[in-house]
Amino acid sequence: MCKVMRALPRWVVMVCLVSGCGGGDGGETPAPAPTAEGLWIGNTNTARTATGIVLDNGTFWVLYSAPNNSGIIAGGVQGTSTSVNGSFSSFDARDFNLEGQGINNAQVAGTYSAKQLLNGTVTYPSLNQAIAFNSVYNPAYEQTPSLSTIAGTYSGNAAVLGGTDTATVFITQNGAVTGIGSSGCTFAGTVSPHAKGNVYDISITFGGGVCSNGTNTVTGIGYFDAGSSRLYAAALNSTRTNGFIYSGFKQP
Repeated sequence: MCKVMRALPRWVVMVCLVSGCGGGDGGETPAPAPTAEGLWIGNTNTARTATGIVLDNGTFWVLYSAPNNSGIIAGGVQGTSTSVNGSFSSFDARDFNLEGQGINNAQVAGTYSAKQLLNGTVTYPSLNQAIAFNSVYNPAYEQTPSLSTIAGTYSGNAAVLGGTDTATVFITQNGAVTGIGSSGCTFAGTVSPHAKGNVYDISITFGGGVCSNGTNTVTGIGYFDAGSSRLYAAALNSTRTNGFIYSGFKQP
C-alpha cells in the first residue's frame, strides 16, 4: 500500500485557450472566448481540499488532500480538457491515488465563470463513484514566472505510487534540476517558465537503482508559491502509469 505525502496543496487544473474565428472582410478579429485557464483552489464533497491548474494548452493537473487533512497530499489527477461557453469537460483524466487505490480512469464535467469559479463532478466509471468539487480562481496565476525566482535549494517530500521519500532538490539559475531522496534515489532534469501563466514546465529523469521509477523520464509542471516559499511539482511518465509529486520549502 502506498503512503501519503505531507504537503499543503489543493487543486490544480489546466485548460486550452479557444480562439475566436475571424470576422471576414476587414472586420476586427473577435477576442478569444474566455476559458477555465488558471489556478484554482477548492474542496470536494468528500472533505478533501484541492489545488488545480488549467493550462493554456488544455492540460490540467490537480493535487488533492486526505479527507479532513489539508496538510497531506493523497493523490493527483491529470488529463486534457476543453472549456468553452462556461462548460468544462475532460474524458481522459487519470487519478493517481497515494492511499492505496492506485490508478483509476476518470471523467470531469462542470461549469465555470472565467477567473471566478470552476465547479463540477469527477466520475470514476470503474468504481461507480462520483465526487463533486467547487473552486475559486487564484490571481497568483497571472504573475510572471522566472528562473531567478525558482532557483535555490528545497527540502521536502517526494511521492510516487510506490511510496514517499524525503528529498532535497537543487535548481540552478539556468534551470538545471538535481535531487536526491533519503532512500538514495537520485534524479536530474530541467525546469523552464511555461509560455503562459505562473507555471513552470519540468522534465525529470531518475537514476535507476533504488528509484521506483527506474530510469524513466517524467514531464509535468511546477508551481512556486512565493508567499510560503514552497515549490509544488507533479509529473508523469509517457504512458501515465507512474509519476512524481514533490512539495518542498525553499531554504534560506
